[in-house]
Amino acid sequence: MNPIDLIVTVCAVLSPATCEEQHLVFNWNGSLQQCAMAAPPYIAQWVGEHPKWTAVRWRCEYPHSNDHAGTDGKPSAG
Repeated sequence: MNPIDLIVTVCAVLSPATCEEQHLVFNWNGSLQQCAMAAPPYIAQWVGEHPKWTAVRWRCEYPHSNDHAGTDGKPSAG
């Protein structure tokens, strides 16, 4: 299995113009397209745990080892 980065764009329920990307990394043994098609249950779980946010789009990518170098790994708001 390979690590896959599921990148979900979420927007605040009470402020739909306030959006950010969340990165959910998990092991996946298929293509990026298959990952995107299989993503809704993972997204639903995340939204269930974060009820102030709603998912508006998502994509899958292979993670890059230097993506968050020098940061705490948290996306910026807005």
